[in-house]
Amino acid sequence: MTGTFYGIGVGPGDPELLTLKAQRILSAVDVLCVPKSKMEKDSLALSVVRKAVPKEHTLLELQFPMSRDQAILEQSWQQAGARVAGELLAGRDVAFITIGDPTLYSTYGYLLRYLRNLYPDVPTETVPGVSSITACPAYIQEPLVEGDEKLAIIPAAYDLQDLHQILDIFDTVVLMKVNRQLPKLLQFLKNCGNFTTHFVHRCGYPDQFATREPETILDQKLHYMSLMIVKKRRDSQ
Repeated sequence: MTGTFYGIGVGPGDPELLTLKAQRILSAVDVLCVPKSKMEKDSLALSVVRKAVPKEHTLLELQFPMSRDQAILEQSWQQAGARVAGELLAGRDVAFITIGDPTLYSTYGYLLRYLRNLYPDVPTETVPGVSSITACPAYIQEPLVEGDEKLAIIPAAYDLQDLHQILDIFDTVVLMKVNRQLPKLLQFLKNCGNFTTHFVHRCGYPDQFATREPETILDQKLHYMSLMIVKKRRDSQ
């Protein structure tokens, strides 16, 4: 009998935002898949689990390169998928833990497709988590959208020309992982319209902070777990 593969979102960083369902499953599974890039010394997702779940797990550390080369990425997904499949076929339940939600920009989706294609009989379950997309506006106590307003979510590697069109169409735009793009973005926004901006850094961690004046922090070393919420000014609509 094979084990079950779970994809579990552990929230943005605050262990109190781990869901009850996630906590229950993580207290029962045998193996934790810990995704890491070479940039990370320690897994942020694992640090959340260790604070919220008092259990020693077998750790399966999976390396995923920060690359845009499709061949390199696919090779890493296949290697990770084969390791996970080995645990599942041995009868062990496996949980792939990810910061935020497993359906939003998570490597979990690639592994899930791999397992469902090659091992269709292996049971799988995806457990949603609190995303930074909702945790950050909650932290700054600013509604993300209201009424009939439209929302867009854009990853860090976006084209500024596309962003111009998106800002025309949507009332609120959430820009993910903006730390490296911040100077260019601020210059862009200065020239393209009447917006309010909220920059949120490491939401859910003890050193979290937010500012409506992100130009004042350009000289700081910013973590990749940062986002910016751009909203059309209501008096301009």
